[in-house]
Amino acid sequence: MSKEYYKKKIVELRARIDREKQDKKRDNERYAYLIKSASSPSSKAGYRKNKIDAAATHARRIEGWKKEIEYAKDSLRRLK
Repeated sequence: MSKEYYKKKIVELRARIDREKQDKKRDNERYAYLIKSASSPSSKAGYRKNKIDAAATHARRIEGWKKEIEYAKDSLRRLK
C-alpha cells in the first residue's frame, strides 16, 4: 500500500469519528426528550436502557476507528 492510501484512510476515519460523535449527541438528545415526555415509569426505564445501549454502541464504534487510525499510522511509519 502507498503512503497516500494510508493518509487518505486516516482522514476518512477521522471524518467517521466526527460523524459518529454527532450521531451520539443527536441520539442522546432524542432519548432525553423521550425520557422526559414518557408517561409511565416503565417506558422511562426502557428509554433509559435504550439510551445507555445506544451510547455504548457509539463508543465502541469510535474506539474501533481510533484503533484503525493507530494501525494506519503504524503502517505509514513502516513505509518511511
